[in-house]
Amino acid sequence: MSAAGDRLQDTARQAALALPGTDHGYPFTQHLDVYKVAGKVFLIVTDDPDEQIITVKCEPEHARALVHTHASITPGHYLDGRHWISLGPGPGITRRLVIGAVEDSYDLVVARLPGRDRPRTR
Repeated sequence: MSAAGDRLQDTARQAALALPGTDHGYPFTQHLDVYKVAGKVFLIVTDDPDEQIITVKCEPEHARALVHTHASITPGHYLDGRHWISLGPGPGITRRLVIGAVEDSYDLVVARLPGRDRPRTR
């Protein structure tokens, strides 16, 4: 993946929309494209051209490791920085990393849903 933020954002959007039960909209502001499953947020894509990032839920230990190894991954913007990370364009931010981060975030949210609210498995 190139370092371009729009590619990072497009990859994240495509990955999220491929997951069962995903819904998205702009509930907070016109610059935050929010992706949810069963009403729970798992991805935020920042549409501000000056801040091309995505924010995903992440296990705290894994989040610390990613922040430590990638300069363009930071504790989550807008949310609890222990459980959320933000990914921006930069070295080491690959298509596979972005897709994996989105899918892991989705899986974390789904795992905490009551059985009746969980979408069919993917």
